[in-house]
Amino acid sequence: MSKNRKQKMITPEIMRQAVVGAFTKLDPRYMMKNPVMFVVEIGFVISLVLSFAPGLLGDTTPNARVYNSIVSAILFVTVLFANFAESVAEGRGKAQAASLKKTKKDTQARLLGADGGERMVPSSELKKGDVVMVSAGGVIPGDGEVIEGIASVDESAITGESAPVVREAGGDFSSVTGGTTVVSDWLKVRITSDPGDSFLDRMIALVEGASRKKTPNEIALNTLLVSLTVIFLIVIVTLYPIALYSGVQLQTSTLIALMVCLIPTTIGGLLSAIGIAGMDRVTRFNVIAMSGKAVEACGDVDTMILDKTGTITYGNRLAADFFPVGGACREELVRCAALTSLHDGTPEGKSTLALARLQGEDCGEPQGARFIAFTAQTRMSGVDLPGGRSVRKGASDAIEKYVCEMGGKVPEDLARRVAEVSALGGTPLAVCEDSRILGVIYLKDTVKAGMAERFKRLRAIGIKTIMCTGDNPLTAATIAKEAGVDGFIAECKPEDKIALIKKEQAEGKIVAMTGDGTNDAPALAQANVGLAMNSGTAAAKEAANMVDLDSDPTKILEVVEIGKQLLITRGSLTTFSIANDIAKYFAIIPAMFMMAIPQLGVLNIMDLATPHSAILSALIFNAIIIPCLIPLALRGVKYRPMSSGRMLARNMMLYGLGGVIAPFAGIKLIDMLIHPLLALWGF
Repeated sequence: MSKNRKQKMITPEIMRQAVVGAFTKLDPRYMMKNPVMFVVEIGFVISLVLSFAPGLLGDTTPNARVYNSIVSAILFVTVLFANFAESVAEGRGKAQAASLKKTKKDTQARLLGADGGERMVPSSELKKGDVVMVSAGGVIPGDGEVIEGIASVDESAITGESAPVVREAGGDFSSVTGGTTVVSDWLKVRITSDPGDSFLDRMIALVEGASRKKTPNEIALNTLLVSLTVIFLIVIVTLYPIALYSGVQLQTSTLIALMVCLIPTTIGGLLSAIGIAGMDRVTRFNVIAMSGKAVEACGDVDTMILDKTGTITYGNRLAADFFPVGGACREELVRCAALTSLHDGTPEGKSTLALARLQGEDCGEPQGARFIAFTAQTRMSGVDLPGGRSVRKGASDAIEKYVCEMGGKVPEDLARRVAEVSALGGTPLAVCEDSRILGVIYLKDTVKAGMAERFKRLRAIGIKTIMCTGDNPLTAATIAKEAGVDGFIAECKPEDKIALIKKEQAEGKIVAMTGDGTNDAPALAQANVGLAMNSGTAAAKEAANMVDLDSDPTKILEVVEIGKQLLITRGSLTTFSIANDIAKYFAIIPAMFMMAIPQLGVLNIMDLATPHSAILSALIFNAIIIPCLIPLALRGVKYRPMSSGRMLARNMMLYGLGGVIAPFAGIKLIDMLIHPLLALWGF
């Protein structure tokens, strides 16, 4: 399920399931959940009855049976197309759920007893609180917390990412997911979920579209559509006596056709598909949304709160520069710093060697060299070279003491350089060769590449970013300036994050929060959108309403854009649906009355051939526009960062004007195609 993997929009299997679903959803008990399409289904039933008994409601016009049959057939297809749109969206979710189900295996687990004994049990029998042992090559039998050990875990079955991750007891990387595989070493895991309630079980239920609940925004739009339907129903009911008074005998099927064409059937048929597709799109980014409401809330986010360490920065202090002291040349400092780092496996050592090589130093490992590892006692590391030479790097006071013991002197400008690096929020490491101090390595918590551009994109769409960190104000200010966030809180405690979220919410703002630790859980629960990392603790994942399987906190930017895309898609298609009723109005109203009232012929601006062909053309267009818009509903309207005013103007121009023009062209084309056929049947 890699985020970079491209998935076909509609596979043959999804198509087959969608066709079956389109028919099974014809059940009136299900159709009542979509009032707009339920009205269309009732119209189909009435037209179908009139096809067999055209005189039932006093219709004595010639060919009434054929006309009623054609209308009922078109209405039936309209309902099928609407059900098909929803079934396609559900089918995509179920396809993803099926791939997740393949990862569920009833493996054997090594259950540890209270007496220290061990016995093999099926993983389905494990209960919350049980402790299991998992060795290299074994599958973790259920969600849990590592209570002992450290190991590499292959989570590709869940996340799709091939690189193993380290899981260890304590801290923010102790959570493990059932179905993942231990690659090396061993883990002792305490199970945190009961059978059927694991994270994987919840994921499967969530991505299956059938379990999705309507969001408040969707309910509000549904209420609007019902209101419009009721209004037009009243109009149609009153139109019949008005027509009789004018001496016009209106066929019941014609009134039904007018009703179906004027109510917003397009958005009514696509509304559920849009909501399901929104959850589907975040899933394709390896983010599991606990509800459609969470995805929708992302579209309204005003403030985003992010941790510094691991989110904005890499979390490890990396070498950023070399500062010579005491008259030493830069090349000499770089060479010695690289020598001390050849066997230093820490992030600091690796980055020092990488920076030295980037600056042209290509030192190889000297023959006969003896490398000295870092210890908490000496607070330095280095290398002893043949001939009695020694090179060391470490804390400045430790290096000063080492040099003085060898009879050397501390350069006068060392303290100044150390103070400058500290003032920048960095960590200074001094480097010496024998009894001579050469300079300082500047280590800093490096901002991740592209973060400034990401925050710029967020700013462009009106989202304020606030960085929270436990660092001192000086370090926090340095990182905040480099990253380009709008604000920061230094020396931040968990209660400070909650207070900040409540303050923003009190001002009417929607707040998003990312986190992975137990101490982040209260803030994740308080935020409108809480994005927890899959690598984080169980408490964080339980508190959040979204979980990122890739544990990439910056991905919330994509999630926000998907939320906005969901809202824009729904608004755009609603605009299109209501706008295209205008063209259908000009097709049907003149056709209904111009035989009795020739003056209404001036409204026949499309020059449609006959009243029957005009009505049927509008009805056919109303049906086929739904499947034509399915790809757009599933893919979503492309989101471009811009002000709300510009966005409204753009959508009104594209979907409002397009919704007026497209039906005029479509209805005219259909009229030209069906008029010869209707002429053969005597219409």
